[in-house]
Amino acid sequence: KTSEFADIKKTPIPLWELTDLRHYASMSIQFSRGCPFHCEFCNVTTLFGNRPRIKTIEQILAELNSLYNIGWRGSVFFVDDNLIGNKRYIKTELLPALIEWKKNKIGTTFYTEASINLADDEELMQLMVKAGFDMVFIGIETPDEKSLDECGKKQNKNRDLLKDVKRIQQAGLQVQGGFIIGFDNDTPSIFKRQIDFIQKSGIVMANVAILQAPTGSKLHERLKREGRLLGQMGFQVVDSVTNFIPNMDLDTLQEGYKEIMRYIYSPRHYYHRIKTLFLEYKPLKIDIPKSIKNTLSLLRSIYYLGIIGKERFHYWKLLLWTSIHRPELIPLAIRLSIYGHHYRKIVEMNLH
Repeated sequence: KTSEFADIKKTPIPLWELTDLRHYASMSIQFSRGCPFHCEFCNVTTLFGNRPRIKTIEQILAELNSLYNIGWRGSVFFVDDNLIGNKRYIKTELLPALIEWKKNKIGTTFYTEASINLADDEELMQLMVKAGFDMVFIGIETPDEKSLDECGKKQNKNRDLLKDVKRIQQAGLQVQGGFIIGFDNDTPSIFKRQIDFIQKSGIVMANVAILQAPTGSKLHERLKREGRLLGQMGFQVVDSVTNFIPNMDLDTLQEGYKEIMRYIYSPRHYYHRIKTLFLEYKPLKIDIPKSIKNTLSLLRSIYYLGIIGKERFHYWKLLLWTSIHRPELIPLAIRLSIYGHHYRKIVEMNLH
């Protein structure tokens, strides 16, 4: 055991050639480890530190080239917990290098995770979009200021989170959002507040979870002192369990969680969020390579969603609206429809 963090400048290039690319929707690379923030429920700073440690630009380009050279033309996920933890370096080194790398390359897009203060930096967002980023995951957590204060999410406090999301979308980045219920401060009113925020935001893929306390987090330490821990946390994408005794009645919390998930992933409300996104979203033109795989995906979506699917009315309604108002976004409309179909199946399977 060592108290020192690993030197990621010594990380070797993954052996991508050992993977069967047909089985992956995206590939992952990592530029930095660590996060400058100290959210109570998060153990990232315990695992990786609060000072972002970075790879060299040469390392990142070598990883991207190795992926591109074996034929990958899909999306690449920068799995950094907060890519913009070192804004200055990202703006002056990484993004300019990615912009240069992208020249004369078709198909590769990027997405990542970042903090909400991304919305404060127009230049940074423009550079990200120019470099090929089209989506960012942001931990919104909750619209409740007291709960944000409780969990130490200071970067989300005293700001108009809804307006921030719109600003990021208008810059050309879709926003995936993380939301949490079950803070000590939460009351049953939080369920409707979360639903209202998600629907108004145009965050199509909203990941909602009941608060859990991972080992190594400040929350885990506090709950252990208070005698409220119940065991290890769960790891399902959609899960109504928690590993501690909440302030709110557990049955009320679990039923409220199920209510949120069923509401936001019902066809009517899910497709409505896609339209809400499209009213704001201003992406750069992305060249999507023509392929048999993409053509088959289109045909499958028409059959499963547009012909035999329960959501077929909403599917065709969205495609008609998009073809009239935002025809350049039809491929994205189809892709988001497919995502929603799969996420709905997960919700139905896990929330009995």
